[in-house]
Amino acid sequence: MRRLLFSIWYWLRRPPWDTGVTPPELVRFVSTHSPGRALDLGCGTGTNVVYLAKHGWEAVGVDFAGRAIAKARDRARRAGVRGAFHVADVTRLGFLSGPFDLALDIGCLHSLPPADRPAYAGELERLVRHGGTYLLYTFAPDGPAYGLTREDVSATFGRSFDLAGAEMGTGPRGRPSAWYTLTRR
Repeated sequence: MRRLLFSIWYWLRRPPWDTGVTPPELVRFVSTHSPGRALDLGCGTGTNVVYLAKHGWEAVGVDFAGRAIAKARDRARRAGVRGAFHVADVTRLGFLSGPFDLALDIGCLHSLPPADRPAYAGELERLVRHGGTYLLYTFAPDGPAYGLTREDVSATFGRSFDLAGAEMGTGPRGRPSAWYTLTRR
């Protein structure tokens, strides 16, 4: 049902979360790290995969909305960059092989039911190299999605990631949100 709802958004109009703007947190990360392999989970129409590819990264995007992935492929083609895009469930990424230096999630995890978090975390553990970075943007609980607190993030990823930083803020319409930076042990 979720897949259908998200796909409908991409067919009817531009979803409110698809701003077409790379967030400053990712820009800052890219400016201070050498290019490597990056994985964008819930990549939507590929804005950040294209940004990463333009900056020398080998970038891969995954989204379960086929229409979003079609738009992402077109965006990359128009930008003249290479990016790999896959229609897939972020909790089932067995077709991908690591290691990735960077994993990025801007609003995907917080729309998954809490019961899916262990499978998602297991895929990240398998795919992100030791010393690699995971950047996570999420709404806080009681927002428009399931949301995650700092404690939720630590509990979900604590087996294999260290929480290196948390920047609390507000997202669209003033909703509480946060950027988490995690490092793979």
